[in-house]
Amino acid sequence: MVGMVNRVAFELFGISIYWYALIIVTGILVAMWLSSREAVRAGLKADDVTDFMLVGLPLALVGARLYYILFDLEPYLQDPIQIFNIRSGGLAIYGGLIAGGIWLFFFCRYKFISVWTFLDIAAPSVILAQAIGRWGNFMNHEAFGGDTTRSFLESLHLPNFIIENMYIDGIYRQPTFLYESMWNLLGFILLILLRKRKNFLKKGEVFLGYLIWYSFGRFFIEGMRTDSLYLFSNIRVSQLLSAVLFIGAWGVLFWRRKKSQKLTYYDRTQGSDQFII
Repeated sequence: MVGMVNRVAFELFGISIYWYALIIVTGILVAMWLSSREAVRAGLKADDVTDFMLVGLPLALVGARLYYILFDLEPYLQDPIQIFNIRSGGLAIYGGLIAGGIWLFFFCRYKFISVWTFLDIAAPSVILAQAIGRWGNFMNHEAFGGDTTRSFLESLHLPNFIIENMYIDGIYRQPTFLYESMWNLLGFILLILLRKRKNFLKKGEVFLGYLIWYSFGRFFIEGMRTDSLYLFSNIRVSQLLSAVLFIGAWGVLFWRRKKSQKLTYYDRTQGSDQFII
């Protein structure tokens, strides 16, 4: 029988290094590497991605933490020092995306880079990083769903180490972390394939496709989770935001196609030196 995974990867000078942190960092590094390569193909510089991340990454982490705390405030009011304890989890991806998006606007304006182009470059890498990051939740035994049975998990043909680690608090749980990870991985493949098609997607539509794909899956998967953040009553924050993003992204996509005659296709052979919204 496979035992429960240890959240601690190793000790370094007496400090516990958690798998959660290592997996999140791995996802970020992979995203930076892929985005840098695509930036060059799109006519930008690889350093543009690095320059963005130097400020964007810390801001995204702060945003992800503040978002999580804001909708689960009481425990942190009772023990404020826990606000800084992110090694064991407590980051909300939507908060990170919001904070990173605000910085991206000002960064692109300063660098005279098309916001839409930068978003198209980053979107597939971001959803892949999210797919990787969900395994940090697995190592922390969090982001799981409601009760289920071992026979159901076996029917999904899951590896035994996943099944065993879904036995939490004496009950087998739905592996919602895995559902979202696989959904995001499929979204990454789809976005890459669509982006490679010449004269198919207009500038900005890779990013809008990311919003549509991710928010659609997140809406339903969030409904299965038992650790959701709630706005009030039984309204889950991430489900509400997912619905808004899904509808909004489709609306923006149709509006841009209908109203703007100057939309250009996403071009992987040359870049833009203009700040274009």
